Amino acid sequence: MSPLELEVGELRAVAAVASGTMQLTLTGTADAGAEAALNELLGRLHAESQRAKVDTVTVDLRALEFMNSSCFKSFITWIVALRRLPEDQHYRIRFVSNAALHWQKRSLHAISYFGGELVTVEST
Repeated sequence: MSPLELEVGELRAVAAVASGTMQLTLTGTADAGAEAALNELLGRLHAESQRAKVDTVTVDLRALEFMNSSCFKSFITWIVALRRLPEDQHYRIRFVSNAALHWQKRSLHAISYFGGELVTVEST
């Protein structure tokens, strides 16, 4: 498994950099059993995004059926770490959600407050 891939329980995550953008795609279900591995993956993704000097990290959640609050906390931890960097090291985080999954709208609305201008949420 490459450093930016994760498969634990029902969760699969794959990340790759292309044209100045990091793309992270999550599928399946992110439950308490995936929390530690997701924390680690997001830490590596953050480090790689800084190293590659990406402008944007796109997080595609359209095929993610469910994510518990512990896993959402992993995203908040990542966003807080990004906000603590000097402004010239910031990148944007763009969440792409599934409009048919109402939990995503509620949860991402809340998570966007932590990111301020660095986080956008799009629904498809």
